[in-house]
Amino acid sequence: MAPVNAACIQEPTHRPNPPLSQEDQGIPLIDLSSPDVDALVEAIGHACRQWGFFQIINHGVPSEHLHRVEEAVRKFFHLSPDEKRKVRRDARKVMGYYDTEHTKNVADWKEVFDYTANEPTLAAASVDEDDDRVAYWENQWPQNPPEMREACQEYAKDMLELATRLMELIAMSLGLPARRFEEFFRDHTSSGRINRYPPCPSPELVLGVGPHKDPGVLTILAQDEVGGLEVKRKSDGQWIGVKPIPDAYIINLGDVLQVWTNGQYESVEHRVMVNSVKERFSIPFFLNPSHYTMVAPLEELTQEQNAVNYRSYNWGKFALTRKRSNFMKLQVENIQIQHFKNIPSQHYIPDSPRVFG
Repeated sequence: MAPVNAACIQEPTHRPNPPLSQEDQGIPLIDLSSPDVDALVEAIGHACRQWGFFQIINHGVPSEHLHRVEEAVRKFFHLSPDEKRKVRRDARKVMGYYDTEHTKNVADWKEVFDYTANEPTLAAASVDEDDDRVAYWENQWPQNPPEMREACQEYAKDMLELATRLMELIAMSLGLPARRFEEFFRDHTSSGRINRYPPCPSPELVLGVGPHKDPGVLTILAQDEVGGLEVKRKSDGQWIGVKPIPDAYIINLGDVLQVWTNGQYESVEHRVMVNSVKERFSIPFFLNPSHYTMVAPLEELTQEQNAVNYRSYNWGKFALTRKRSNFMKLQVENIQIQHFKNIPSQHYIPDSPRVFG
């Protein structure tokens, strides 16, 4: 078992603490096969408002597709470090293997493999708001195991279909047409990830992933039977462990959806615990808009005497800025969604990147 790197040790206030004894207390479980569409929409809306997290069952994704991915990535992560690093990602090749990622400037206890759902993906080439150049994100697929590429590509198609359905239900829960969000995903920048959390000799000092909110639209997460995900409950700020349910997906809202809804639906902090006994795998899929999307509150949700709570920003440049912290420890916290709240300008963090619309 590898010793704990000092870069992984959390500040005392952020170190793991035992979650409430009743795991996933109150986190909604929604059956997507329900024939009562109105009740389904109501349940989705309640979960989005009260939690920002929910679990779904009977979602239509073939279990064998997920199992193929799980089997392939276990083979990959158990290769030698030199073999895995043949597809190591960097600031230029942003997809592939990585084992030194940071969350809020503290190293995570994990290794990951990232791949983009669109091959190639059109992305912003620069964080400069005046630079309109486009980059092309390509996947780096390992030669071993050879079945990993096809398994991940097949699974990404499943995730896009499921994400489309979820976004339709979310739109309806807001009183909007089911396909209201469709325009934002013509050249979507969605991606998949596989996380491996190795056993840790000092799990009380580190986190697999530190407390954070997802920057995109929606995350669909498959976790294995080991568990470790914790959600910060909105009602009282308590950390709640999310108990694994066979064949269920965990859904959480991202910052983009928070802005689109003008804060009606909020993204919620979550983190990942590790343990000293068993490795853990999780497989998230991140639904993200086109790189040229200007993210702003929807007009329909700000008409009736509602203040516009967020300034618009360019998704591609925001996402590229966020990726900086993957490859270096920053002197200040990386750009966050609160930097775009409509508050007096003197309250903005002066060192935050210029990615405003």
